[in-house]
Amino acid sequence: MSAPLLDIRRIYCEPAAAALPRGQAILARFPAVERIEVASHWRIPELREAEPEEYLRPKREVLVLGVKKGLAFRPNGRSADFIAPSTSNGCAMACAYCYVARRKGHANPITVFANIEQILAATARHAAQQGPKREPNQVDPDAWVYDLGENGDLSVDALISDNVRDLVALFRSLPHAKGSFATKGVTPALLDYDPQGRTRIRMSLMPPGMAKLLDVRTAPIAERIAFIPELHRAGYELHLNFSPVVLHEGWEAEWTALFAELDAVLPAAVKQQLAAEIIMLTHNEALHEVNLAWHPRAEDLLWRPDIQEEKRSEAGGVNLRYRTGWKGRWLSRFQALLAQHMPYCRVRYAF
Repeated sequence: MSAPLLDIRRIYCEPAAAALPRGQAILARFPAVERIEVASHWRIPELREAEPEEYLRPKREVLVLGVKKGLAFRPNGRSADFIAPSTSNGCAMACAYCYVARRKGHANPITVFANIEQILAATARHAAQQGPKREPNQVDPDAWVYDLGENGDLSVDALISDNVRDLVALFRSLPHAKGSFATKGVTPALLDYDPQGRTRIRMSLMPPGMAKLLDVRTAPIAERIAFIPELHRAGYELHLNFSPVVLHEGWEAEWTALFAELDAVLPAAVKQQLAAEIIMLTHNEALHEVNLAWHPRAEDLLWRPDIQEEKRSEAGGVNLRYRTGWKGRWLSRFQALLAQHMPYCRVRYAF
């Protein structure tokens, strides 16, 4: 029997978070665990000094409670129109390619922000300021779409608090806006949130063999696919997130098989509204070094200097992307396979 995704044994908590109603509710869910007061959810030496080989333990056993201080909204134009202030940071999952900043320490366990009322109010104000969407774009033809889970997976967050339920309820009430988040989880509680079409879930998928190696501590691909019709019946808009596309010998056959499975499982009602985003792998030199300590087999697929080239990030880090020219041809080939096997699936964004 596999270990549970969460087995919280220690909570690092800012006093301000513990004083808020949401913080108190979270602490009440874990009454017997060790609590350690911290001045800042970003600065926790015990997490930064963890052994690299102990990458998974803190993701399973540690929870951090904090207060979200910056409530800025960033324009996006890819997966969403705007990136909303996050209600969490970090993740209990351990995808080997994850780009989320590891500012709390190399494992970056979940931080839940307790000032949910402030985040909700800021989001409602921002959406009201936009008014109706004047022109359709590739994000959505009618609504302003807000990405809610840039720094984690809200399906996991829903196991910890009612923050996700509150977000879904907010967008149910906003006439010109939708919420959106990508997930690799299967959380039945989401089915009771009554989104009424105002929250878009982007189910992240890749071939099962690849996911078994790279999507560590996530729901199996077959379970994610089976959950899609349930989410749609519960009132969510469902899109697919083919990300990352990791190139290796035999990738075309693997993705073709995945498309065939989706075509067989998805009901007509899902297919009629289906869209997808396609994102080719970008890897990172610092993450490569972390992975070598705890999951070196993943790097056989992710770190491919023979078909990748370096590109400096805005922060100065060394990223590896598939080589210019080749990447475009491979992306075109991927889109052609998708169109052949799932012609009803509109590609909303590809990079």
